[in-house]
Parts: sequence; structure tokens; C-alpha cells
Amino acid sequence: MKTIEEMSVNAIRVLAADAIQKAKSGHPGLPLGAASAAYELWAHQMKHNPKDPKWPNRDRFILSGGHGSMLLYSLFHLFGYGDLSLDELKQFRQFGSLTPGHPEYGHTVGVEATTGPLGAGMGMAVGMAMAEAHLAAEFNREGFPVVDHYTFVLGGDGCMMEGISSEAFSLAGTLGLGKLIVLYDSNRITIEGATDIAFRENVQKRMEAFGFQTLEVQDGNDLAAIGKAIELAKAETGKPSFITIHTEIGYGCPAKQGTAAAHGEPLGEDNIIAMKEFLEWPSTEPFFVPEEVYDNYKAITEKLGKAEDEWNELFKAYGEQYPELLLKWNEWHDRSAVAEKIDTDYFWQTIEKPEATRNLSGQVINRVKDLLPNLFGGSADLAPSNKSDMKGVPFFSAEDRTGRNIHFGIREFAMSAIGNGILLHGGLISYISTFFVFSDYTKPMARLASLMKIPQIYVFTHDSIGVGEDGPTHEPIEQAAMFRALPNFRLFRPADAMETNAAWFSALTSTETPTALALTRQNLPQLAGSSKEALKGGYILEDSEKEVPDAIILASGSEVSLAVDAKAALKAEGIDVRVVSMPCMDLFEEQDEAYKEKVLPKAVRARVAVEALIGFGWERYTGLDGKVLSMKGFGASAPYSKLFPYFGFTAENVVAEVKSLV
Repeated sequence: MKTIEEMSVNAIRVLAADAIQKAKSGHPGLPLGAASAAYELWAHQMKHNPKDPKWPNRDRFILSGGHGSMLLYSLFHLFGYGDLSLDELKQFRQFGSLTPGHPEYGHTVGVEATTGPLGAGMGMAVGMAMAEAHLAAEFNREGFPVVDHYTFVLGGDGCMMEGISSEAFSLAGTLGLGKLIVLYDSNRITIEGATDIAFRENVQKRMEAFGFQTLEVQDGNDLAAIGKAIELAKAETGKPSFITIHTEIGYGCPAKQGTAAAHGEPLGEDNIIAMKEFLEWPSTEPFFVPEEVYDNYKAITEKLGKAEDEWNELFKAYGEQYPELLLKWNEWHDRSAVAEKIDTDYFWQTIEKPEATRNLSGQVINRVKDLLPNLFGGSADLAPSNKSDMKGVPFFSAEDRTGRNIHFGIREFAMSAIGNGILLHGGLISYISTFFVFSDYTKPMARLASLMKIPQIYVFTHDSIGVGEDGPTHEPIEQAAMFRALPNFRLFRPADAMETNAAWFSALTSTETPTALALTRQNLPQLAGSSKEALKGGYILEDSEKEVPDAIILASGSEVSLAVDAKAALKAEGIDVRVVSMPCMDLFEEQDEAYKEKVLPKAVRARVAVEALIGFGWERYTGLDGKVLSMKGFGASAPYSKLFPYFGFTAENVVAEVKSLV
């Protein structure tokens, strides 16, 4: 006779296998193999309250191996998260269900992060642990540990093979993130077979070298051993912990357990019956769970709620004793209040002298740091070039948790995941920075930010062939088109101080759309016509005298001044044009049709777009009759003053292109 604990573990397995079988699609291997570890963690080790999934002081749990999503959905159903019904489990992977193929943040109650790309959850977990440590330093007072929780992340061999996990864990060890606990589901199987075909390293030694406490559980079904390991991990406060749990993929299914066949395909109806017999399950009926199992989960849930009750009492007393900290807490956790805080003359100040937009961005950061004390970010070892550090502010470190600047090290991929984790935790405004050409390393996690609808901020400098002497390896060409193609993402390429202010204002006040700023290395002139209209993404910078212009010149960033110079030259020849600055195509597309028609009237078909990047995407504005003056290939190594004329980016060339149309 199985104990109630064993039956509660097996309920996770049964529900996962049945849902995957009904969907005829999914990954049963991880849920079956890791069910015991998940149950022990959620039932006895993790601080959470299914009745209040957003309780601020809950422990965070991320399923980095997102393909094993039925593990998560089974837990949600059994613990009573968001009333995730049995009917929803039966709709696993079906259109409109709350149980999509991989966990989606904001879609299913209880999901802390969208996962699926292996290793991504590891990086986001590091970000959550950093946020917890920083917020604890800001808010906790003696006797009032109002920020005091762990970040747990579960992943497998694939997560450990992906380079992002090494990047992230190297930083986590350096920072001594003692409340980060990694559960490694070591089943030694991937889609192609046993891991030793491509993965023979000693993972424990690697993690020890990173600065982790390393623990090991030999039997992945030994609840007591798993619990003891987690308790040892919690007791180690000076370094993060890594628990290798040796499991068997597809455990419980005699025909498939321990084989690659258990990873990513339904077990088959006969195998599920055999699995239920092996597990001594009381029924072969699909989705059957005994009432005593549900009762056990309900009893556990009632106990879990007491931790929040105690915290609520603590927090109430905290607010009474520290009313100024309570006010700060509420402000820091309300992103919608940012606009009111920063919409001041202090924020919008401009200059008259030529200046690189990277420098202008740095000035904004250092104005904002006073207006938004929960700004928390940094660069992948390029702060002196990115101008991304907050002056006079300490760096976050193992020795100083109050620091708001972050040394990410040369780890762009992990940096972008960590930034996501910081935002997902709540309470902080995150930004990250690198050269625009290295945004390629950030793209997968930027995509997740877009998918999760979190307003991550990316400061990308050295934005074109204007990088100059570093040459084509460092001169971005196609990156702007890449980000412009990304749904729910805004790429800003400002032309001067006012547009840089607008880019930052838009980024900071966004509530569910990430924003990237593409900024110049070289100085740019301040433009007389630039205005807050830049917040609309595209606007009339300099208009024609005629009601209907002879032509329209569109440009972004450093090329806008070329368009202005070309307009003056064309006017001298009797051609009256409009100059449209387009710092953010994505925002322009969000405007209504009347505004877009006002800026780009359909009646004017003579249009020239100018941008020192690949021209892909500008055709939507130039149309069949227009032209795009852009890069056709990679750049070269030379001073930017030589490169721009060499590649045709001069006012004279813009004039010639316009004249060829009119």
C-alpha cells in the first residue's frame, strides 16, 4: 500500500502522462522523473501560497526545462493555483487553454517566467536572486525581514549544456547569491540518447569552481534525502547552492523509463496502463486522482497560507514603525507611477552643442537615478563606452547589496536573462547595456521579454558604421531590422538630445513593451525641429512651405542631420521637401491612421529614406516609387568621417536621390 506522500507524487506523474497522451504531444520524461523533487519542494520546502500567487515574499520557482510544463500544470492543479481545473489539463497544448506547450508568464497563474529555450530559466533565476538581495538591503530593518525568500530553479542536462547557464552561474557565484538554489534533474538522457555522446564533464566540479555549494541526491525518489539537501542549501547563506538529483527519465513507465523515447513523445495508452500498474495507481481511468490525494494537497495548502498570514502581520507592524519605507515600497512596486515622477523640466533638459547620443543617454541615466531610486542596471563590461553607469552610486556585489550599478562581466546572453529576472521579481526598474553589434547575443532573451510583456530597457551604443576604426566586426548593419521585426518591441534610434530624452521617457514609462536605444559613438548636432513629438515614433521635423511637399525625406539617428542639410540644398534648387524623423518605427505604427497620413500623406509618392544600416523595413514607408539610401553590405575599418561619404551618406547624395524622383 502506497503512502499518501507516494500517491501525491504519483498523482503528478499520472496527470502529466494522461494530459500528454490526450494531446498526442508533449514531454513526459521530465515530469515523471522529477515528480518527487517537485513534490518535496512545493509541499515541504518552498514558501508559497496558492491562494495568493503574487504574495511579494513568496519563494520563486522557475522551471528552466520548460518542455516539462506538465510538471508545473499538475502542481498548479493539485495545489489549487488559479483554479486550474482538470478540464484545463485535458486541454493541454490546445488553442486558448491555460496549459500551453511551454509555461507562459502572464498567461497561467503561478508561472514566474516564460521558459522553453533551455538555460533561459537559469539566467532569469539569477536575476530574481539579485533582486531579492538588493531589495532586502533596501527595505529590511532589525526585526523586520520583509524581503526574505529563496529562488529555486529546476533544469536538466540540456540547461547545463547551454552556455547561458555557465555565464549566469559564474556571476551568481561571484556575487555570493546565497538564496539561489538550483535543482539539477540529472537523468543523463537527451533527445538523441545518453548524454555521454556529447556531455561528459563533471558538473559538480564545474559548479564548485563557480563558487556554489554542491550537494548530491543519489535517488531522485527519496523524499527525505531531497528535503535534507534543500535544507542544507538554505543553511548556506554565503554562496548559492547546486543540488544534483539523480533521476530516471520517464520513471514509472517500464517500457520507456531511462530511454530517450521518454523525452518528447506521448507514452502510448498501453504504456500508461502499465505505468499505473507499476505505480500501484488505484484506477486506469484517465485523469483519475483519489479524493485522499486531493485532501492531502488541500491540507498542505492550508499550512502554506500561514506563512503569508505571519508575513502580513509583520508587514503591517513594519509599515506602522517605518511609514517612510512603506511609502517607498509602494512607489517602487508601481511602474505606472513612473511617468508622473520623471515628467519634469529636469528630465527634459537639452543642450546646444554637438554630442554623441550615447553621452546624452548617460546624462539621462544620471538624472533619472535621482528621480527613480529603484533603477538597477549596468553593462557587459562596457560602461565607460556605453555611458551606462550611475555616477556616485556603488556597484552591487557580494560585499555591498545596496549597489544599484551592476558589473555583468562579459556575459551579454546571461545579462539579458538576468535583466528579465530582475523585472519579473518586481520592485525594480532594470536596464542592460552593450554595443549594438553585440545585441545579437541578447536577442533570444529580448524575444522572451517581448513575449512576457515586460518593459526591459536595452542601451545599445556604437549604432552604425559610425563606429569607424573598429571595422565591420563591430559595425552593426542588420541589427535594427532584427529588432524592428520583433513583435511587442520598440527600437529607438534618436537623432539628438530631445529625441534621446524621448526614447528614455518612452522606455521608462512603458508597462509591457521592451525598448532598445540605439545610440551613436560620434557627435551629432542638436536639431532645431526636434520635439516631444518623437514620442509618437515618427514626426515632421522640418516641413515644406507647400501644403503638399514635393518629396519627403525620412531618416533616423545620425542621418537625420543629413536630411536637414539636403532639404536646405534642395530648397535652393526650387524643390520643397519635408523631413520626417523616424526614431522609432514601432511607436509610429502604434499611432492612428489619421496621424500617419498627416506625417506621410499618400499623395506624396516621392520619398527617400536614409539610414546607415541595412535598408530592410524602410520600404513600408518609401513604397514602390521611393528609394532607400542604406548599407548594402558590411562596413570597413576607417574613421567614420571617411566611411560615411564612401558608402554614400552625404547631403549631396541625398539631394541626388530626391532629384531622381521629382
